[in-house]
Amino acid sequence: MTIPEKMEKPHVAFLPSPGMGHITPLFEFAKRLVIHHGFHVSFFVITTGASAAQNELFRPENLPADFTIVEIHPVENISSFFTDDMKVVTQLCIMVRESLKHLLSLLMEKRPKALIIDLFCTDAFEICEKLSIPVYSFFTASTILMAFSLYLPTLDREVEGEFVDLPEPIQTPGCTPIFPHDILDQVKDRKNDEYKWYLLNVSRLPLAAGIFVNSWDDLEPVSLKALRENLFFQKIPLPPVYTIGPLIKQDEVVTGKDAEILAWLDDQPPDSVLFVVFGSGGTLTSEQLTELAWGLEMSQQRFILVARKPSDASASAAFFNVGSDENDPLLYLPEGFVKKTEGRGLVVPSWAPQTSILNHPSTGAFLSHCGWNSTLESIIHGVPIIAWPLYAEQRMNATLLAEEAGVALKFSKDPGEELVDRNEIEKNVRIVMEGGKGKAIRMRAKELKESAKIALNSGGSSYESLCSIVQIWKSQ
Repeated sequence: MTIPEKMEKPHVAFLPSPGMGHITPLFEFAKRLVIHHGFHVSFFVITTGASAAQNELFRPENLPADFTIVEIHPVENISSFFTDDMKVVTQLCIMVRESLKHLLSLLMEKRPKALIIDLFCTDAFEICEKLSIPVYSFFTASTILMAFSLYLPTLDREVEGEFVDLPEPIQTPGCTPIFPHDILDQVKDRKNDEYKWYLLNVSRLPLAAGIFVNSWDDLEPVSLKALRENLFFQKIPLPPVYTIGPLIKQDEVVTGKDAEILAWLDDQPPDSVLFVVFGSGGTLTSEQLTELAWGLEMSQQRFILVARKPSDASASAAFFNVGSDENDPLLYLPEGFVKKTEGRGLVVPSWAPQTSILNHPSTGAFLSHCGWNSTLESIIHGVPIIAWPLYAEQRMNATLLAEEAGVALKFSKDPGEELVDRNEIEKNVRIVMEGGKGKAIRMRAKELKESAKIALNSGGSSYESLCSIVQIWKSQ
């Protein structure tokens, strides 16, 4: 009898741009393919500008078998490409452009069946065309932003002047209108290089063999319906759209000081603690941090505050050095705040185990910048949100979460541009932690938590959507 040869596992590759908000969802997608679908994955890592958090994520003990990290050689003197006033997305795109000069040789060596990229790695389309490797895009933000982004080249041709100055909401076909003030920062100044880079990348989305979105029907039914009905192009067909979310950070290792945070939570009543953190890159001004601190104190609610050094220059000042800034919150939090809130509040410098905290039964709400990864982590754990958008597309997300999904409360002012005073902070914290509206959005968050489980489990919409592309790759 002839013994059959061992079947070779299907092999795909992933390529995220720098930044934990981009890396984490691609990393979780890749792990899902390895663990649940029997794939081998090559995960290309742009090492230029790598943060401490990125390096920690790729430690060997965090990786499953058949998951190979492939480091792309760092770009020498990358700072020589930058100017002092250069925006984050422009820096990001230049890092990617220069790093991907090494991609062709790596792909020739690895020969994956497909390459999955994020929005800012679209230079890979031309490179992969030479090797006949299909490229898929994983759009890691909300689908309402993806719909707007697909429509952006049309807006760019048809609209004169700045989008933010338009007198009426922007009507993306089939979607809820977007107030000009809410549009992402990268398209608010069309003369800036950041806009040109963003437009270039989104204009390449139709080149993808398929587009993955980190969402599911119950969270964003309106924009997903518009995407499926292909309302954005008349002459250029939209690639297949695969809903595979919510994919969030899993397997968080908690040790040392992180374990102390969870032990403190163990001693608090259920749904009693407000978790306050502004994502991997978000910072507040000195004045705003002071108002936030006293607003928390005045609310008389239990809280965990992840404190980061204030920056009066940029709300995204920590984007490229997440996890690496050592600091003493006593040096910049208002005098007497830590002592006055001792026992009721916990101040954590720089970083906290977000997934574990949101999953803890004592956590009752999340004061968040509304980045998409944090949004999904909050919803999948059934935690309502106090929206504090700072930059990028976070205002769009905050409006979606408050007005469509019904899981968030917004401030009357824009925290990214206006000072939110301590009185309004106290009021909104009390509403969500104690009031009837808070109970309603908490109930809605828990409904979406159950909906997310159904979508991801066997037979669910996201599970079946992923299985459909898995079968395509396995048959190639």
